[in-house]
Amino acid sequence: MPTFDLAIRNARIVTADRALEGDIAIKDGIISALGNIGGDGAREIDAAGKFVLPGGVDSHVHVEQRSGMGIMCADDFHSGTVSAAFGGTTTIIPFAAQHRGMSLRTVVQDYHAAATPKAVIDYAFHLIVSDPTEQVLGQELPALIRDGYTSFKIYMTYEALKVSDYQLLDILALARREGALVMVHAENHDMIQWLAHHLVEQGHVAPRYHAIAHARVAEAEATNRAIALARLVDAPMLIVHMSEIEAIDTVRQARAKGLKIFAETCPQYIALTADDLDKPDVQGAMWCCSPPPRDSAAQEAVWSGLKDGTFDVFSSDHAPYQFNEGGKIPKGLKTTFKEMANGVPGLELRLPLLFSEGVQKGRIDLHRFVALAATNHAKLYGLYPRKGTIAVGSDADLAIWDPDRQVTVRWADLHDNVGYSPYEGRQITGWPTTVISRGRVVVENGTLNAEKGSGQFLRCESPDASRPLGKPAPEMIKMAGFGARPLF
Repeated sequence: MPTFDLAIRNARIVTADRALEGDIAIKDGIISALGNIGGDGAREIDAAGKFVLPGGVDSHVHVEQRSGMGIMCADDFHSGTVSAAFGGTTTIIPFAAQHRGMSLRTVVQDYHAAATPKAVIDYAFHLIVSDPTEQVLGQELPALIRDGYTSFKIYMTYEALKVSDYQLLDILALARREGALVMVHAENHDMIQWLAHHLVEQGHVAPRYHAIAHARVAEAEATNRAIALARLVDAPMLIVHMSEIEAIDTVRQARAKGLKIFAETCPQYIALTADDLDKPDVQGAMWCCSPPPRDSAAQEAVWSGLKDGTFDVFSSDHAPYQFNEGGKIPKGLKTTFKEMANGVPGLELRLPLLFSEGVQKGRIDLHRFVALAATNHAKLYGLYPRKGTIAVGSDADLAIWDPDRQVTVRWADLHDNVGYSPYEGRQITGWPTTVISRGRVVVENGTLNAEKGSGQFLRCESPDASRPLGKPAPEMIKMAGFGARPLF
């Protein structure tokens, strides 16, 4: 009788902090042994010449979610998780999105109903809080945090979703008290609206003006303001999808002061620029996202942040909308940049792009790649060490990478339901050829071997990063007379 369910032999195993060569033994979906392992597996895989890395964790994904404009994503939990798996990702964390007037608890129940019968890999949920009523803050949100939904996103822009600074302070204070992490979309709403109004008034409505309306300074100012609010109540915060040089520097400075500020960036900010939006008619809408891609100087600033640790996580911000009147361009050729659905697909290509552009070109090493791709996500969102690493006792979530495989991106070869890729024609070196989720070989030889509904929901613990650590901000101590104890 076999000793293990699965044994991976001759593996070049790389985690965020170590590398070794040897075998990986898997039993009952868990890694049971590492190194030179005797015994045999019911199935054996020879990984000679390949890297075996932790399965990716993508902590910023929009799947089967209705936008603030009322447009449903192109991907549901089946197509989204299949696409993730083919790209080497074995865990996603999408958003259960509250729209105004909705109960958070009902939103979560509805999202479970969508995910449970369809997902093929494991998943957790963030919350989106757009209506922080007394009921939400006093009862629903604290209860949901204790139930394993320990992170939530708020918006500083988008009329239908944004919260005020006062509301953000309420949310941050609650997160500090309950041990949760607040994610912030940081752009100055009024700056964007003012610019957009005057651009449209002058007849500038093409997609490329989206990048002008979402000015660099709008991201820089909102990032600085969000950090100041977090500092006031000594709460942890993660700034999502960062693209802009001054904003990145602001995060770097905040961290140097010891503030619990974390940061995320995405494939579009290393691989695209604002010039990609400048296409005939409304074709540039396919590259329209917020914040928009910037320029080559901003790309280099993003790479610096990925290398030096300013960025903790590299997420896809997969926001898939088809290029039609039910998606990107609701008014067809008459759609202005203000009316276009914001977001680009990237779930399947997140890790291949980072591997090819980062590891293969010497910008980051493999340990940093693993941290950005998996480990830091799991740590920030309370899933570590179950997810995000290769260790005895961890879930057997693994991706076997062929570092020499050459791939030309074609949407026809991808597995999302979007209909196009903003990275069409790009050459990629390095690809995950075999993907394992909880010991199940879910992708092999270009074939999916996972059934709908086989993914599992993950309850998130309160991550260490989001506990009330350290002293309150000095100005808060002076104002309230508190010492180094929880403020509320």
